[in-house]
Amino acid sequence: MNQKELVHLYWRAGFGAKPSLIADSKKLSKINTVNGLFDASKKIEIIKLDFSDFGDYFNTPYNKLRKNLGETESQKLRQKSQKKVRELNFIWLNKMASSEQVLREKMTLFWANIFVCKDTNILHALKFNNTLRTYALGNFVDFVKAISRSASMLKYLNNNRNFKKKPNENFARELMELFTLGIGNYTESDIKEAARAFTGWSFKPNGDYVLRVSKHDTDSKTFLDENGNFGGDDIINIITKQRACAKFICSRVYRYFVNPIEDKDHIEELTSVFYKDYNIEQLMRYLFMTDWFYEQKNIGVKIKSPVELMVGMQKVIPSVFKKQNQVIYLQKMMGQILLYPVNVAGWKGDRYWIDSNSLMFRLKLPALVFSNGQISLMSKGEFEDTFKEFYKNKKQRFSVDENDYAYFETHYSNLSFNELSKILVVPLIDIDTNNILEAYQFQNSFQYCIQLMSIPEYQLC
Repeated sequence: MNQKELVHLYWRAGFGAKPSLIADSKKLSKINTVNGLFDASKKIEIIKLDFSDFGDYFNTPYNKLRKNLGETESQKLRQKSQKKVRELNFIWLNKMASSEQVLREKMTLFWANIFVCKDTNILHALKFNNTLRTYALGNFVDFVKAISRSASMLKYLNNNRNFKKKPNENFARELMELFTLGIGNYTESDIKEAARAFTGWSFKPNGDYVLRVSKHDTDSKTFLDENGNFGGDDIINIITKQRACAKFICSRVYRYFVNPIEDKDHIEELTSVFYKDYNIEQLMRYLFMTDWFYEQKNIGVKIKSPVELMVGMQKVIPSVFKKQNQVIYLQKMMGQILLYPVNVAGWKGDRYWIDSNSLMFRLKLPALVFSNGQISLMSKGEFEDTFKEFYKNKKQRFSVDENDYAYFETHYSNLSFNELSKILVVPLIDIDTNNILEAYQFQNSFQYCIQLMSIPEYQLC
């Protein structure tokens, strides 16, 4: 593999790569390089948090907790839980930047925008996030079943209020529309019948799944032309029997990992692989081994999400972001706050990441972060109340530790400006941009790196 193909692979399967990794990978064949990505991600390292100061909060129904502690104290615990969710945001972002299981973390981010969910209960949110991580490269059928049993999803789509004789259709509808089949591959009757199959699916205060037998509909159902006394697992089994399910997921994989513009033939090719056994790892291995994945038309055509942009910057100089509130604020300004999706359909991505305001913010971000700059914090929006503590200071200063500079000197200072450009910037650089960059040729590698990350082309991967 040549350097351009390697940079492309490491951006799509991860968040960029150090020069040393690119140099080492040049000595390997494509299959060995791809195998290395999967080998490194075999281990599953879940995120762990300390809940010792929550007492019995996660083992007690809220009504009982409120009765035992009173409204004020129980409300404080809920607020503490919400604050802990923001801590999880910070930890997750840093994990993407530092984990050796880079492909698993990239897949976790991908699935978080398929199985979209939001939860202010930190224990449930953590379990959901670790479920994404655990099944990210596993069997898709098992994955859907695990997601369907998660407390966060059961709450988010109201399935904990789905009872016999009074079914709630929210989860059943989104399961088919957004998670597995896509519009046009099921009917309204299928939604109603599927909802009946999921009646009684609920959870304990600690997030463990439980079937409320007395609230489960045991009568016969007809779903996607099959008839029987179906439960939730049966519905998922029938859904995944449909080739449309495999194609739906492969189209999402293609748009995220290959090109926002679909190639029907390539998606059909991926579907044939995935439909055999719904093995996510085998699907991704096949994708990264195809010749067309590395075609010029698929390189540098994807706009980095705000999270990809931030994590990619941390890959250049590790541990750039030191403060939790700064990390969340930057996500907010660019329109992607981890664990806070805009709606059940998730972020649209691609060109929706960019408008005139967000582009200017993105272009200024490297200088702000790496050059000890300041940024005004006067923006208003949906998360004003959630992050009100952050707004107490009208300006925040971003800084980089001396150790970070030392790391950069070790890994980058021996590269020419041209070599640095080829590693950090994926697409071809426009001639006008090149003319601007020439004005910085007299600067050192670190300053030149900042300029490279401040050009429009750096927004693409």
